[in-house]
Amino acid sequence: MRKYILIILVFLVLMSSGCLFKGNEDFIHNQGIENRNSDKHYIWNFGKIKQDKIVSHVFKIINDTAKTLNINRTDTSCGCTVSSIDKNSLLPGESTGIEVRFNPRGYNGPVEQFIYVNTDRLDNPIIKLIIKARVEK
Repeated sequence: MRKYILIILVFLVLMSSGCLFKGNEDFIHNQGIENRNSDKHYIWNFGKIKQDKIVSHVFKIINDTAKTLNINRTDTSCGCTVSSIDKNSLLPGESTGIEVRFNPRGYNGPVEQFIYVNTDRLDNPIIKLIIKARVEK
């Protein structure tokens, strides 16, 4: 597990310093990156988007426990971000989609918003979803 975390950290450092994928920024920004790290954070980067275009992404949440996982609710860090859950109760091994929609109206430059998925797990009651974008006029 530590090996994967180290690989992800090296990748993120190289990507942020411009050493990785140099000259291919449009590919990275237009494809988005979904990442799940050991803290149960999920990240999606929309890349460059226009202020007048609402964007969305579906995060896949998997119940990797031996018990039923119940999703109680989701909270967002801003009214510009809304979410909807396909299924609130997941048996072991089941998954669900959480659609996140972001309205960039009024933003300019880099943006980061958070979605908190509140569950009944005692060891990890909140799963944090992160969306990022660079908003342009």
